[in-house]
Amino acid sequence: MQDAITNVLNKYDTTGKYLDTLGIREIQDYLDTGIERLQIVEIIARNSSKIVKETATRLYLEEPELLRPGGNSYTTRRYATCLRDIDYYLRYTSYSIISGSNNVLNERLLDGLKETYLSLSVPIGPIIRSIEILKSIIISEMKNENINSDKQKIFVKPLEHISNSLSEQNI
Repeated sequence: MQDAITNVLNKYDTTGKYLDTLGIREIQDYLDTGIERLQIVEIIARNSSKIVKETATRLYLEEPELLRPGGNSYTTRRYATCLRDIDYYLRYTSYSIISGSNNVLNERLLDGLKETYLSLSVPIGPIIRSIEILKSIIISEMKNENINSDKQKIFVKPLEHISNSLSEQNI
């Protein structure tokens, strides 16, 4: 797993160049947002159970057919699997926020998840909707903690990366 600094250094190492102003600025931006990233991840970690539960509740209120016979969350086992997946999205999003890179999402979450969802014929629409709900709940939690909304881009990028990556599937 690579963080933002490693990504910058690898880019320059591959081309055999010394860091220039742009590379130094990228590293500085990563370091300058360190406190904000830690604050956001702390909010996520402290409220993770609540966030996952609220995401599932909102998703099933919007799409109750998922809980009915034939729905992808019908049966206790499938419902638990859905909650586990929402928790995965949230946890790996927090890893991505800390590292300042989406590499962890690709390496540890999305690559295997795509194959699993394809093989099990899991509908992608409700998954993407759950990501959007996660985003809105985290924004709400940030407001409750009086964290500036300008810092939203820090955690929105990983969630958008998950949504975009899953949306690109051809099912």
